[in-house]
Amino acid sequence: MKQIDLLKSGDQLALKAFYGEHKSAFLFFGNRYDLDREELIDVYQDACIVLFEKLKAGKLEDVNSSLKTYLFGIGKNLIFKRFKQKAKVVDLDTVEITSFEDPFKDDETLEEKRMRAAFVKLGGQCQEVLRLFYYEEKSLDEIVSILTYKDKNVLKSQKSRCLKQLKDLVKQNG
Repeated sequence: MKQIDLLKSGDQLALKAFYGEHKSAFLFFGNRYDLDREELIDVYQDACIVLFEKLKAGKLEDVNSSLKTYLFGIGKNLIFKRFKQKAKVVDLDTVEITSFEDPFKDDETLEEKRMRAAFVKLGGQCQEVLRLFYYEEKSLDEIVSILTYKDKNVLKSQKSRCLKQLKDLVKQNG
């Protein structure tokens, strides 16, 4: 009987052998993601469980890669999922900007303080575009005429770049 058939059937010896066969290679692979050893072991165990459950359910019939490659792909996705859960990303659309003059008001949340600190690091043009759009609630057409942009599309691109830059700065400060 082939290894894949034994794994599909839930054969405990085959499961243990597969687990042991790929563990050290996975831990070596996972070291590049800056997780401690215990977290990597947890990820590896979770990845094996996902793989074994998919095999049992017959969901891997059309997979063109080796089981090891597929296992590592599952593990990589689980690592990224952990990073997303750990990261406290601020959604700029949900944070209300009340004042740009006093960036560290006492009643602000930590996320708001981070966003304000990041805002201060933006260039003057970006600060002005975002201030006019979000704080003063000016339309894009109004901002085009105030800041003398070529047209609304140029302003949209600038606003988009500024928001991305602000989000990146917030992530760096978090």
